Amino acid sequence: MATAATAERRNDQNSSRVWIYLLLLTLQYGAQPLVSKRFVGKEVIVTSSVLICEAAKVFCALILLQKEGSLKRLFSQWTLIDSLTASGLPAAIYALQNSLLQISYRNLDSLSFSILNQTKLFFTAIFTYLILGQKQTVQQIGALTLLIIAAILLSAGEGSGKGSRDANTDQVLYYGIVPVMVASVLSGLASSLCQWASQVKKHTSYLMTIEMSIVGSMCLLASLYKSPDGEAIRRHGFFHGWTIWTLVPVITNAVGGILVGLVTAHAGGVRKGFVIVSALLVTAILQFVFDSKSPSLYCLAALPLVISSIFIYQKYPYISTKKKD
Repeated sequence: MATAATAERRNDQNSSRVWIYLLLLTLQYGAQPLVSKRFVGKEVIVTSSVLICEAAKVFCALILLQKEGSLKRLFSQWTLIDSLTASGLPAAIYALQNSLLQISYRNLDSLSFSILNQTKLFFTAIFTYLILGQKQTVQQIGALTLLIIAAILLSAGEGSGKGSRDANTDQVLYYGIVPVMVASVLSGLASSLCQWASQVKKHTSYLMTIEMSIVGSMCLLASLYKSPDGEAIRRHGFFHGWTIWTLVPVITNAVGGILVGLVTAHAGGVRKGFVIVSALLVTAILQFVFDSKSPSLYCLAALPLVISSIFIYQKYPYISTKKKD
């Protein structure tokens, strides 16, 4: 009886912890576009904010590994070849993706950004099929189609002005919509490569976070030699345009990366899908409360499509015949 009661109490504690992770990740997903837009000024050099964010991720992951007691064991077994094989290419891809997202944050309203960012589910499905042979059900294909329709709706909404096209409209399209869509393609590719690495190399999420952050940062530092950001850093300094508030989105983004790993490990992909849906609603509410900006008609039309798409996609996963038998 005592053993059963102890086990039940432990399960309740784990369940409470999972719900805390889910709540925190929902708030982080929903608030990140607004936080970045509000606290990262246009004069802040994109590469500097990405590099500091990657450093924060490494710091958080190291603390969590130390708390687990697995830090020494993992790094005693670590080899450079395994690290580059598992994390090298995804890290370089994520570094480019993060830079594109930082550009998009500044030029797109928060809700439109959040909705367009969900198209990464579509590209993840494509790349997991190409790289891992993971098939999709008919319902999932239909859900992905809804997602693309939502993205087209938003793009059409941002591309059509009340009058003729102007410089601001072009800026939203080329520096808001295009970067987040390219970032979604890169996210799908990198996610598939990470899934392959975790299955083949058996890397833990924290170790991959550290490896990818370090390799990605090295790629960004190498790009500074001839990039516009490198020139801006040499001219104005690494922390040009930074204030103490610029650290807020950096820290929340780093914590979000850790929370994704915890939610995936303890709650699974289905609950994570509901987190994404909830985060869209959080973004819409926060944008209205803090920016007094009501969602456009295109956003209101796209939002239920995205919610339905994610719900259907998570509810009807592909189950192979072998597993059924």
